[in-house]
Amino acid sequence: MSLLRVTDLSKGFGGVLAVADLSFTINPGTIHSIIGPNGAGKTTLFNLITGVYKPTSGRILFDDVDITGKPPYELAALGMSRTFQNLQIFFNMTALENVMVGAHLHLQPRLLASLLHLPSVRRRDAVCRERCVELMEFVGCGKYRDADAASMPYGALKRLEIARALASQPRLLLLDEPAAGLNATESREIDEVIKAVAAKGVTVVLVEHDMKMVMGLSDHILALDYGRKLAEGTPAEVGKNPDVISAYLGAAN
Repeated sequence: MSLLRVTDLSKGFGGVLAVADLSFTINPGTIHSIIGPNGAGKTTLFNLITGVYKPTSGRILFDDVDITGKPPYELAALGMSRTFQNLQIFFNMTALENVMVGAHLHLQPRLLASLLHLPSVRRRDAVCRERCVELMEFVGCGKYRDADAASMPYGALKRLEIARALASQPRLLLLDEPAAGLNATESREIDEVIKAVAAKGVTVVLVEHDMKMVMGLSDHILALDYGRKLAEGTPAEVGKNPDVISAYLGAAN
């Protein structure tokens, strides 16, 4: 049974179709990569899946539940989380506070108890804090737990976003260009984090231009061009597909 099923999905902006008649499935427990040249519709697809955009047509099913057009907060409650191509960090908070924001779905909203700072609230917050520290250690930025987010290096902020996404305890984690702007060492570190996340049973979908990372990580690859499916299959199958090679490198005369 698939965890995510996309059927005949399209999204138009004016007269331009950014995603056109796209269908694919993602099985649980896999690392699924979405690749394509700039402007292929990869981030638009992420925004459709996560409720940022509403599709022009088509359906999206998450664990056999129709989630087409549902808002992001409802999808988060169902077990979907994501990071963004451009960092979405609260720079007026500490690193640990950023991760704790991601855990808010699992904290009981008891206004009066919180205002009175009752022992039950203090215990709840302590458990949340401990769990978020563990997530920071898990992604490799534990040493920044008490640092202001604004003072952290870019590579650590990328891992911090992943820790915050994991704090919501997702079943499906979508990573939008997690290695963008990183040097070779930082890219290898992100590579290891993604493998570790998948090893814990979280299904991972990533958009990424680092083809070495994609080919080394992925169980399955979907290649897009101009919003349409160009190819789909294992890394070996997609890597030797002539249409994919042509889209990335240009066709020879």
